[in-house]
Amino acid sequence: MGPLVLPTWLQPRYRKNAYLFIYYLIQFCGHSWILTNMTARLFSFGKDSMADTFYAIGLVMRVCQSVSLLELLHIYVGIESNHLFPRFLQLTERVVILFGVITSQEEIQEKYVVCVLFIFWNLLDMVRYTYSMLSVVGISYTVLTWLSQTLWMPIYPLCVLAEAFTIYQSLPYFESFGTNSTMLPFDISTYFPYVLKLYLIMLFIGMYFTYSHLYAERKDVLRVFSVKQKKM
Repeated sequence: MGPLVLPTWLQPRYRKNAYLFIYYLIQFCGHSWILTNMTARLFSFGKDSMADTFYAIGLVMRVCQSVSLLELLHIYVGIESNHLFPRFLQLTERVVILFGVITSQEEIQEKYVVCVLFIFWNLLDMVRYTYSMLSVVGISYTVLTWLSQTLWMPIYPLCVLAEAFTIYQSLPYFESFGTNSTMLPFDISTYFPYVLKLYLIMLFIGMYFTYSHLYAERKDVLRVFSVKQKKM
């Protein structure tokens, strides 16, 4: 008898690709729903819809961002080929802003900047997950590849500015209500506004490292894609 040959769909590489495809598809559907919902509400209700954006899509947004933490595990175990630290910085930005600032402080949820920030986040993610989902099954389009590697260049800095402005607008509320400020053992207290001010500095330092990584990745991806296109 010859060696046992597993069916194609049972082989580890195909199981990994199937899992990643489903993961990217779920994320694409979630972010597409959010962006479509926000766009429809904006056209239907105008600027009034921006004030209650968080109440309309906040739950789905929190679920999508929570699930995205799996990407750190994907990179760590080798399922997804990417650098861990830059991805960690990107996810940390969103977790801190979404859960630490927006979710925990109700007064900030009605600010227009929250709507703007969600548009930026979901626009980037919808393109990124579309590209990743198709890449897993070996499908590539020139326009989509270029867009996924270029759209972040103007939008990512705008995201960081919107995140910084969100923190700036939230500071008076955290100072007034003492939200997230706690007393630790040994009479050590954490005053959350100080934590946020420190995080503002880290936010822009992190942007430099993330931008540098994404730019280097963009050059590599477009160079490899160009070579493949010439060989076809």
